[in-house]
Amino acid sequence: MSAVTEDVKQSVRLSEIGQIALTVRDLQRAKDFYQNTLGMQLLFEAGGMVFFQCGAIRLMLGTSEKAVSNEGTILYFRVEDIHRVHSALKDRGARIVQEPHVAARMKSHDLWLSFLRDPEGNTLALMSEIGRTQPVEKGQ
Repeated sequence: MSAVTEDVKQSVRLSEIGQIALTVRDLQRAKDFYQNTLGMQLLFEAGGMVFFQCGAIRLMLGTSEKAVSNEGTILYFRVEDIHRVHSALKDRGARIVQEPHVAARMKSHDLWLSFLRDPEGNTLALMSEIGRTQPVEKGQ
């Protein structure tokens, strides 16, 4: 391997997602869900695509002429109070797949997850890292 190739290899480190794209069948229905049910900030629309700001990440929804499979892609939204956000989304008519639950017990906190689906069948997750006053003992 040449020195130039090794330098390039060492300098490239992908570490931050700038945009996530989801393919949808009904763009207007998906736009309404992300904007009005989830309360995301609409940035702009362009050529069969809709863009939302989601913290430091931009979310793009777009249509495709090919068959759409919504399996395998999950967007995880970090929230402070998973129970409150889950309840609010349920009240807004979001289709809940799984109630908030502890997914992993870490040394200093618990990782809570809850899952829902958008109108296109895409899986979305709420995640919350909730600190504990007592650390987990080995083997728990």
